[in-house]
Amino acid sequence: MIKPTAQDLLPTGFDNCVLQLLEANPEGVSEFVLIRHLADVFPESVFAVPGVLRDPLQMFQAHFLLFHSLYRLSDVLAVSQQELSINVLRIALGSRRACHPGVEINDSIRTYYLDWDQWLETSAGDVERLLDQFWQGRRAPVTEREVIWAREFFGLTALDDGGSVKPRYRRLMMRHHPDRGGSTEQGREINKAYLILNRYYQLE
Repeated sequence: MIKPTAQDLLPTGFDNCVLQLLEANPEGVSEFVLIRHLADVFPESVFAVPGVLRDPLQMFQAHFLLFHSLYRLSDVLAVSQQELSINVLRIALGSRRACHPGVEINDSIRTYYLDWDQWLETSAGDVERLLDQFWQGRRAPVTEREVIWAREFFGLTALDDGGSVKPRYRRLMMRHHPDRGGSTEQGREINKAYLILNRYYQLE
């Protein structure tokens, strides 16, 4: 059986479509908005499959394909000193930041998404087990809907657990804190999401 490559699954014109959307939205767009846009532009693509965001395996595969392709695109853009900020909450195009010669950043998330074998080898059972692990031991006085909202707000994937909450909270607060030019409303939303996940994972 011939295994598909990412290029087999991507619609022709994917890179240009993504770049046009990001150039038109310099503040960035969320993964959800980008997938919806791709589904509209490429109605025959995997991003437009009915129920793709409801079926666990299809959702994982669409998410992984998108991030795999975005990280590959980021390597191409680096040549022209452009940079992609890649996160579930915000995918944005900007100027590449200067770095010191010889310094390499070990980005485990980037390494994960560029490993196409992860897409090929992750089964429906694997995704279900990840989701089961997420919901096991749920004792905190918060609703399932609240937890789903808070995890999406923090940009957590099915592979992230409670250990990812505090680092993500600190990064978001540094970026959006009112003292740093962010909005008070955004700060309140970040704190609300953190309190929900704090109770759910019993972090304190």
